[in-house]
Amino acid sequence: MSTGELLGYVGATLTTLSFIPQAVMTIRTRDTRGISLGMYSVFTVGVACWLAYGIALGSWPMILSNIVTLVLSSTILAMKLRYG
Repeated sequence: MSTGELLGYVGATLTTLSFIPQAVMTIRTRDTRGISLGMYSVFTVGVACWLAYGIALGSWPMILSNIVTLVLSSTILAMKLRYG
């Protein structure tokens, strides 16, 4: 594994893990008042684009991290839509 690929995995892991506390708190409390619908809508579409780009490049760090981030951000977005 190259240094660049290792940096990709570390960066992808850290940025992806940063969504877990927000997702857990939102799922537990169902409180979405402090979450911006516009931001999460745009962010979720952006993550889907990054995932497609990672697939096009065949970049596993991008693919794996964006799959997880897409699931987490989609969960938060769905809860925002459901619970307001």
